[in-house]
Amino acid sequence: MVYLTRLEHFNAAHRLFNPDWTEEQNEAVFGKCANANWHGHNFELFVTIKGTPDPQTGFIFDAKKLGAIIRERIVDKVDHRNLNMDVEFMRGKLCSIENFVMAIWKELEPALPSNVQLHCLKLTETPRIYVEYYGE
Repeated sequence: MVYLTRLEHFNAAHRLFNPDWTEEQNEAVFGKCANANWHGHNFELFVTIKGTPDPQTGFIFDAKKLGAIIRERIVDKVDHRNLNMDVEFMRGKLCSIENFVMAIWKELEPALPSNVQLHCLKLTETPRIYVEYYGE
């Protein structure tokens, strides 16, 4: 099994806010991230797929095609957007990085060809905070 990772970058704003809580509860749990005027991040998305290399190309999947899928299914929908308000696949979800990476998985997985599998997503929110998701 061979693993191939493609890195894409995008910028987006969001707000961590539970509408069932008071402003005070949200501020106590989410701090500055509950700011009513939003805040933004420079996200890095690492998409890792796995498969067996094709004997004709040596590729498990063309990395340029993988990049195009990621841009079409994710980056074009989230880049320079408000994740809470502008991104259809995040509607009705608390906009944590954990929920965001799981929603990205659901968008990407069906777009991949049957000869490869989505193995892992790594999403960095800041240089010190990232999540990894394996579709579990």
